[in-house]
Amino acid sequence: MDAIQLLLISLIGYCAGGIASALFARSSQRARLVSGIFGLVASLIGAASAVLALRAETPPQVTFQGLAPFGDIVLKLDSLSAFFIILITLIGAAASLYSIEYLKEYSEERNLGAIGFFGNLFLAAMLVVVTVANALYFLVFWEMMTLLSYFLVIFETEKRESIQAGYLYMLIAHAGAALIMLAFLILFQRAGSFDFNAFRQLPLTAGIKTLIFLLTFVGFGAKAGMVPLHIWLPRAHPAAPSHISALMSGVMIKIAIYGILRVSVDLLGAQEWWWGLIVLGFGVVSTVLGVLYALTERDIKRLLAYSSVENIGIILIGIGVGMAGLALKQAPLAVVGFLAALYHILSHAFFKSLLFLGAGAVIAQTGTKNLNRMGGLAHRMPWTALFFLIGALAVSAIPPLNGFVSEWFTYQALFSAGKISFFPLRMFAPLAGALLALAGAFAVMVYIKAYGSAFAGPARSEPASRAHEPGVWMRVSMACLALGCLGLGLGAPLAAPWVANVAATFSGLAPVTVSNGWQVFPLDPAQAVLSPPLIGILLIGLLIVPFLIVTIFSRTRLRSRQNVEPWSCGYGYSSRMSLTASGFDQPVKTSFRGLYQLRTLLAGPAQIVKGAAKPALNWVSRVEPLVENVVTRPTTRLIETAGQWIQALQMGDIRVYCLYIIITLAVLLILLFGRGGL
Repeated sequence: MDAIQLLLISLIGYCAGGIASALFARSSQRARLVSGIFGLVASLIGAASAVLALRAETPPQVTFQGLAPFGDIVLKLDSLSAFFIILITLIGAAASLYSIEYLKEYSEERNLGAIGFFGNLFLAAMLVVVTVANALYFLVFWEMMTLLSYFLVIFETEKRESIQAGYLYMLIAHAGAALIMLAFLILFQRAGSFDFNAFRQLPLTAGIKTLIFLLTFVGFGAKAGMVPLHIWLPRAHPAAPSHISALMSGVMIKIAIYGILRVSVDLLGAQEWWWGLIVLGFGVVSTVLGVLYALTERDIKRLLAYSSVENIGIILIGIGVGMAGLALKQAPLAVVGFLAALYHILSHAFFKSLLFLGAGAVIAQTGTKNLNRMGGLAHRMPWTALFFLIGALAVSAIPPLNGFVSEWFTYQALFSAGKISFFPLRMFAPLAGALLALAGAFAVMVYIKAYGSAFAGPARSEPASRAHEPGVWMRVSMACLALGCLGLGLGAPLAAPWVANVAATFSGLAPVTVSNGWQVFPLDPAQAVLSPPLIGILLIGLLIVPFLIVTIFSRTRLRSRQNVEPWSCGYGYSSRMSLTASGFDQPVKTSFRGLYQLRTLLAGPAQIVKGAAKPALNWVSRVEPLVENVVTRPTTRLIETAGQWIQALQMGDIRVYCLYIIITLAVLLILLFGRGGL
């Protein structure tokens, strides 16, 4: 079978799994089994189709008859589409396997046929979005993806926060979709076709290209969760079941990144250097603010959601450098920037999905998302603790895991941008690198808090003291993602050339060399060289050698470990005395602000810490509510008021409705054929 046939089988498998799950809605066990197995098999078949497409000399494609005015439905598997298919299907396979046992907790009170139906069709819609080569059908499946994910967000309909999260998500998603639609209509008005190939060949002016770039960047950025359009993300992702949260955070927001790359780079050619600086700027702001918001969270899933905002920012930094390099005819810089972005897209999909699945297992056992109500779970859930630790180390960019490799490429892209003879990049690239390093330090703090509060110390609630490991299939799915984090880290010399070829191919540049043996480098080995396998060997040695030395040279037998209560200065020990997530925040933020103020050398250390701690803390805690109060809520009220006015159009008179239809048809005819006259 060829790549297209496998892709179609995968889509049919998702649809069949969704329909079968709905048919078995009365039997919770059958519904979740059918949904999970069909999703797993369809995902593996889809991954195979992407692998075959990447090995093909020309991009495979298939054409279906579409509506006459709008063109045919073309599914095309070029390198960028194949890359995102691999992303969707691998995470989809893990989530489907995880759901087989995870959904048991919903069996008594939920319609599992519905979640299986929407979940499988959600995966199918994402596959079509990244392969369809027609703007109109792209929008159709884009909206389908949004609608299906909305039903998954509000799955727990009795919870008010789920309904509110779904409403906010739909509001921002449709506002972004409206901007994307407007951009595509402008292109259609000039090309006379919705086909992407027609868009590529258009001789557009610089002003029109800039307008389309801005419309689509904001539209796709809203779905990606970049600051300041991120406010839906920390509400919608935690509201969904955990395996859906993994799909939304690990995969769906990357589909928006696909849209930015497809339009800005593939269709428009990234012809203006300042486009890249805009993307870079939004990336830096999202990175820093995302991790700051994560630092103050107690809800483990909201913490992970804010961390996704940070990582979307890191991805945008790489895209911004790549777009600037492409516009300035700096081909090596463009490839390194896009390589950094794509590698972090893949890395983030694995470690963030792993973290959400780990969080789902913890929440299922403890019955709470509050980190302050957990604790001591490493003793009772050792495998989950290990997998969550791997994900936490990866997202914190600890070598030799995948997060370290992708962020290393991002730093190298910024260093390369700072070396070219173009003043804006020479000025902003080092600043972006410094802020990225600052965000990296904060990320370590965030995940020390998350892991320590959940898995270390004593149990701080009764359910936490009775927790146990989840089912075997949940552990297997987490183990697969953990192996992916290790593989993309230690196997970077093998994975980086493949990702670099994808980056070069979709941007129309020549392939470059980024690895040699066990080493990876950003084009020029003289700039920097990294060997993840060697780092892994050294770290293993660092752990084993001290143990061997003690074992060999110790004359007495080591005593067995004894677990006793910690000494508490003569008082009776209580778990309340242990450090919690709330207790972790204040000293970390105060210490950071003191060190930050010390750089100004305007006052003594004691006065700086005392004077800066409270205002800075208030600023961090009030920025996002300010955006919500000033922008989100007024916009929501405006739309609700407009909806009430629109309801007045429902007169109940068939003649009025016929008039509406005639007016709509007239407007469509003017839009479609207005250039040549009626």
